[in-house]
Amino acid sequence: MDPLITTATSQDEQDRAARVAVLPVGSFEQHGHFLPLITDTVVASLIARRVSAEYGLFLLPPVTLSCSHEHSGFAGTVSLSASTLAAVVADVAESLHASGVDRLAIVNGHGGNYVLANVVQQANVAGPLMTLFPSRTDWEVARAAAELDSTVSQDMHAGELEVSLLLHAYPELVGGDYRAADHQADPRPHLLVTGMRGYTDTGVIGLPSRATADKGRAILDSLTRSFKDHLALLS
Repeated sequence: MDPLITTATSQDEQDRAARVAVLPVGSFEQHGHFLPLITDTVVASLIARRVSAEYGLFLLPPVTLSCSHEHSGFAGTVSLSASTLAAVVADVAESLHASGVDRLAIVNGHGGNYVLANVVQQANVAGPLMTLFPSRTDWEVARAAAELDSTVSQDMHAGELEVSLLLHAYPELVGGDYRAADHQADPRPHLLVTGMRGYTDTGVIGLPSRATADKGRAILDSLTRSFKDHLALLS
């Protein structure tokens, strides 16, 4: 399996001399019975590694724990508070700045990390220093490019998109029972109150049975193209 974490040396980064760093942010939370707890970290790292290689950027190791409180009650889930995650990103940005890298792209693999949007907005008050990727639009464009059967709302968790990405890059991490795990729960008006338990017993909300490796490849290709606009804003 390809490494999920960067293996670059100090000399590699000195030679690269990148002015933009890429920080993947994942999570450690349930993803049904057929995907690993590290799924969001795998997704974030996969995207971050691809865009870093494509555009010559400084790839950082992933943040592997984040704000997964909506998954409480499912075995294996571990969360950080929103304030802790915000502090981690702030510390990373400060450390990068001290070493001459003053632009940061956060690649977020977990939809529950709402605080990252506030962190990025605040960081950009004095000018463009940080971006949050992928945006909802980026995901929608990628879904269309891959011709996914589900919408963003329908395919919230452990569904067609996430399984497709893992089937493309790390098929050994996907359990075979994903083909019989579809579960729909749309809309979810009280998610912030009830958490995922209010809408699913399995932890799945989506259509994993529709996933394919080809769709995963097309999603990743689309996201790589979309990142160019984010990078232009940081230049």
